[in-house]
Amino acid sequence: MDYATSDPGPRRRRPLISTADNGLKIVITGGFGVGKTTMVRSVSEIRPLNTEETMSAAGEAVDDLDGIRAKTATTVAFDFGRISLDDRNILYLFGAPGQERFWFLWDRLFAGTLGAVVLVDTRRLADSWYAIDRLEHHGTPFVVACNDFGGPKHTEEQVRKALDLSPGVPLVDCDARSRNSCKAVLIALVQHLRDLSAAQEATEP
Repeated sequence: MDYATSDPGPRRRRPLISTADNGLKIVITGGFGVGKTTMVRSVSEIRPLNTEETMSAAGEAVDDLDGIRAKTATTVAFDFGRISLDDRNILYLFGAPGQERFWFLWDRLFAGTLGAVVLVDTRRLADSWYAIDRLEHHGTPFVVACNDFGGPKHTEEQVRKALDLSPGVPLVDCDARSRNSCKAVLIALVQHLRDLSAAQEATEP
């Protein structure tokens, strides 16, 4: 997937306002080549910080390139973007690296996270198992977003079964190239967090 977004028009880049005092952290994670960098670039209001490096022949021996042979660069630390929710609240987006050799970074990246998006390629659903496993280990709420690579369509039941998803985990469709689509995914995550918070309050004495 390339990095051009499907939403026309220039993006206004805003400096961080002086009244902002509440930073909320969201992590976008998933397997190798599922579109995490693209998603951060699509939705961030600033020019994202990224740590992409050109892929070399040496990486072919350790990275599974099945279905993503056209990929030429890869994230080696994390991507970073930002969305201003209002004058005081800022959403910080962190895109996690996808290759197995960088998974050791994930536990620290998940620390202090409000919630997460697990981005999946339905052609390679098994690549997302580790992200889901680590988020469940940390007790981090998440939603699953199926990125559109034009592959075979699966029913929601098929995707849930393949990923062994709890019925309470939202599953949404996504085009990581589209700002509006990515915003809808983040809104779904926020709604999920609100629902979990309301359910917890309802059970408290």
